[in-house]
Amino acid sequence: MTKTLTLRSFDIPAIHKFGIGFDNMFDDLMRGSAQQSTSNYPPYNIVQLNEDEYIIAMAVAGFGPDNLSVIKEQKFLIVEGTHALAKTDEDTVSYNYIHKGISERTFRREFQLADHVEIVNAHLELGILNVYLKREIPEESKPKSIAITHTK
Repeated sequence: MTKTLTLRSFDIPAIHKFGIGFDNMFDDLMRGSAQQSTSNYPPYNIVQLNEDEYIIAMAVAGFGPDNLSVIKEQKFLIVEGTHALAKTDEDTVSYNYIHKGISERTFRREFQLADHVEIVNAHLELGILNVYLKREIPEESKPKSIAITHTK
């Protein structure tokens, strides 16, 4: 005969005593899942060039440099794209689209950056926005070896 155990309560303090030092990681994971949007627009790639350099490449067809902004706010990289509303002046050309497959919607993408990651630059070419990131750990934050002394 097999016994089935049923979990009736979830004891958070018991779990936290085994997760010393992981408190921030749990908070970040919870925050990230709560903020995750259902939109996957615009699509992007994250490329690792080497141990300390990365590129975020975003497909931003139809956006020009005047319509895009790249901002670092504390530990977040924020990329925003806005389309100017069509003017209703007499000088404005009105188009009759037969098919409109290029999206012109406004977007806001947020990426949480790790410690000591800086934005080197952002470059727009052929509808791809490349944001170059580099991790520069200060000398005082790097691990250092401590000599162990002893007496005989």
